[in-house]
Amino acid sequence: MAVCFRYFCPLVVLCCALSPSSIIAAEKHAASKPNIILCMADDQGWGDMAYYGHPKLKTPNFDAMAKAGLRFDRFYAAAPVCSPTRGSVLTGRTPNRFGCFQWGNSLRPQEITVAEALKTAGYTTGHFGKWHLGSVRNGSPVNPGNSGFDEWLSAENFYDNDPVLSHQGVAVKLKGESSQIAVDAALKFIRKQVQAEQPFLAVVWFGSPHSPHRASEHDRALYKDEKPDFQNFYGEITGMDRAFGKLRDELQTLKIKENTLLWYCSDNGGLRRVGSTGGREFKGKIYEGGLRVPAILEWPARFSKPRITNIPCFTADIYPTLLEITGVTVKQQPPLDGISLLPLIDNKMKARDKPIGFWNYPVRGIGTPSDKLMKDLFKAQAAGKEDELPASFLRKDAAKIKRQYPLDTFPGHAAWLDWPFKLHRIEAKQKVRYELYNLADDPEETTDLSTKQSERVKLMKAALQTWQTSVVNSLNGKDY
Repeated sequence: MAVCFRYFCPLVVLCCALSPSSIIAAEKHAASKPNIILCMADDQGWGDMAYYGHPKLKTPNFDAMAKAGLRFDRFYAAAPVCSPTRGSVLTGRTPNRFGCFQWGNSLRPQEITVAEALKTAGYTTGHFGKWHLGSVRNGSPVNPGNSGFDEWLSAENFYDNDPVLSHQGVAVKLKGESSQIAVDAALKFIRKQVQAEQPFLAVVWFGSPHSPHRASEHDRALYKDEKPDFQNFYGEITGMDRAFGKLRDELQTLKIKENTLLWYCSDNGGLRRVGSTGGREFKGKIYEGGLRVPAILEWPARFSKPRITNIPCFTADIYPTLLEITGVTVKQQPPLDGISLLPLIDNKMKARDKPIGFWNYPVRGIGTPSDKLMKDLFKAQAAGKEDELPASFLRKDAAKIKRQYPLDTFPGHAAWLDWPFKLHRIEAKQKVRYELYNLADDPEETTDLSTKQSERVKLMKAALQTWQTSVVNSLNGKDY
């Protein structure tokens, strides 16, 4: 039986005014290049947090950050599954623009990543944990190293405890709880940059709580009264919370917390069997439950008072936000779908002025069994060989934009979020239907207003079609 814990906080924004002198001091401090850490969970739903009132979960470190920082109560993944959302973080673009439709799809080598952009501003960059945007082997045109990361310890896909990971193309066997392994690697990188007085970007992408759930014995024991599946699912989230807490505490120890931007979110909505969502449906769906995720941001040098915002934001906003913060201008920047949230961080944004588009393209994902792939690579390298992979895994074809997609049909399930209204466009078997919901009044998307508000549907439909046309033009290689 599906478990769906849904708790909706009141639409409230806590606005805490700063004195002019404190604003000047904060802006002066933040004028130096901030360190940047981007953390992401794998399949943690909006409601899978104790700070949202979950009756079982223990997440003390996430709770502490939610009380101290900027808590996004209406934050969205760019897609309802993992790989596309991760691509949106790196590029600021909806993932269909570069053909990353589903899980196991890759980046295109032509895409400009946030790591590549920040390196032009003097940042050293590192990736730690789940990658899932192409092979993490040598020879892959879209491994982390070929996507702008100077240092990387990465997994093909989600990974469990005691994993084999790729350290810059070399398979290494590791011992320990999966989230802690990623954090320890990131901290080693961070300490080195602090010693060198070097600004850094650290991307820490956890493998939890992706199924199959295998929590450590210690974390599982905290939920001993639950059924085994829930013991492991909850335990993985608590293990991730503990690792995240270690990372956050170390920033204080290293005396860099003040001017470090720490941003946490998940890659898609909650899991149907064990997860908790922020609305209708679960992972894999364009309804709220598949897209709405927890998100928190801290940056004491820029803002010191905690706030809660209900302004809609999504993962593609991360890239343009970081570019504005660091003063980076990308030459020949392809079209962005995200916007800079720096005005929101500065408490100067009252509403979002650009709608958010979502589009779940109806193709199958590519299976990427990380554990098997990495163990095979370890054995091959131990024997002095480099294990061969099919082109579908190396994704060398990602650079060859041969297929041209039509502009007169947009298959799959898309949505256009122009707060508080969300228009759904569902195309299957050459038939299209629309649904319209007012999320402020109907967060569960139960009352379809499309027939009652035909004029609004007409306007939103035109805007969505314009956006989808732009996306297909990008998909067909018009941006490069």
